[in-house]
Amino acid sequence: MDIKAKIEEIVAKIKADKNIAAKFKENPVKTVEDLLGIDLPDDQVKAIVDGVKAKINLDDAEGLLGKAKKLF
Repeated sequence: MDIKAKIEEIVAKIKADKNIAAKFKENPVKTVEDLLGIDLPDDQVKAIVDGVKAKINLDDAEGLLGKAKKLF
């Protein structure tokens, strides 16, 4: 399984669907398992959850920087 690709896939689904985003905020481990369609050990799922959170935060930060650049 390509973890980086799966993280990208999950991030895209979270950003595209407000219901999935709400579920992810409430219970990220369960949401990731549901989106992957497989049951993984908690430590592996938590690593994916951390990757998803980091990617979402990075994308949000880049979006804010892009908006700030337009001001100057």
